[in-house]
Amino acid sequence: MSTSPFESALELVTHVPGVRGAMIVSAADGVVVAEALMDEMKGSAVAALAASLVSRLRRAVEGAGRGVPRFVHLTASGGTLLAAPHGEELILVAVAERTVNAGLARIEMLRALEILG
Repeated sequence: MSTSPFESALELVTHVPGVRGAMIVSAADGVVVAEALMDEMKGSAVAALAASLVSRLRRAVEGAGRGVPRFVHLTASGGTLLAAPHGEELILVAVAERTVNAGLARIEMLRALEILG
């Protein structure tokens, strides 16, 4: 039984210690395309937040003449949100504990983007 590229990418990210879930989100509207989340997590709310955050940062960074953001790291009191745009259409999102090894998570997320093509 073969897995889809989405499933393979999400599995790679969710195996990082401290990552509580991962999603692939539509950049245009924040709709969840694929997810691997813990039961109590509200995926649609996190997806909307990630899409909005990446969109706003993209406009700000491009406006500053610095190109396109490759990775977003947001730390809040309740945890960490990591997001990596995949072209113009998708965003790979990881929801993690504040203590997650963000460097390892970033490496695995960038590897997961390669799986997506």
